[in-house]
Amino acid sequence: MFDFLDGYDVLGAFWMTVKLTALSAVGSLVWGTLLAAMRVSPVPLMRGFGTFYVNVVRNIPLTVIILFSSLGLADIFGATMGSDDFAVQGFRLAVLGLAGYTAAFVCEAIRSGINTVPMGQAEAARAIGLSFTQTLTLVVLPQAFRSVIGPLANVLIALTKNTTVAAAIGVAEAAYLMKTMIENEAQTLLIGAVFAFGFVVLTLPTGLILGWLGKRLAVKR
Repeated sequence: MFDFLDGYDVLGAFWMTVKLTALSAVGSLVWGTLLAAMRVSPVPLMRGFGTFYVNVVRNIPLTVIILFSSLGLADIFGATMGSDDFAVQGFRLAVLGLAGYTAAFVCEAIRSGINTVPMGQAEAARAIGLSFTQTLTLVVLPQAFRSVIGPLANVLIALTKNTTVAAAIGVAEAAYLMKTMIENEAQTLLIGAVFAFGFVVLTLPTGLILGWLGKRLAVKR
């Protein structure tokens, strides 16, 4: 029944999806945290930039961002991303686009967590001489992260599925291989079922593990 899989590197395609997800998740978490810090910053310029970035990026389709990363940064501005290999460039540009897009959603999730921290704790930290940065990193963010593990899990699951957009710039991940197989084989339903199952295997354990972790680490108030 599954003879049509012979000659296709399905596991390799899903491994590419995993790498895209992992690297984009790290990048979006770092950038999203910085954006969240900007959005609650006492500096108007930083607050304005964080608000502008989130509102603009969230309302641009991911496909447009990915295509801009490829056509705009690579073709127009000549960004090589540290490699002359076209495949490596495409992969790194896809990671950049996915991280930049997902960071807007990470930012809002973390900002919602920051809003759950009682103001009294921040005021107490400032009263003992901590700066805004120290208050944010030592008092507020640790509690905020614990309260938004669930929402961040949803963002990560969405990111895993969004990696399929990277096929638009030729990154050989799961959706790219599925498209190729559908064009070459006469088993459309089975091919779709195989790749749907693969994404379920990637996303379901992630949601269950992070959901359990969120309940275990939830801040008791």
